[in-house]
Amino acid sequence: MTTFDFPDSLLAAEREAWEAIQAGRLTVDQATAVQDGITAYAAEKGADRHAVEMALKEAVRHPEG
Repeated sequence: MTTFDFPDSLLAAEREAWEAIQAGRLTVDQATAVQDGITAYAAEKGADRHAVEMALKEAVRHPEG
């Protein structure tokens, strides 16, 4: 998978969203904020949004590697 240097704010937002998903309390606003962050980051880096999203999820959900 492609490696990205995600900003701390985007990693934190994804971590919070993942915790909310697991607890069954993810809100639309929270999910939208993460998606907006992913879209902005992908545009800034000239990267595919889907690739960015998958890499971010991998970084948060499987940090060991």
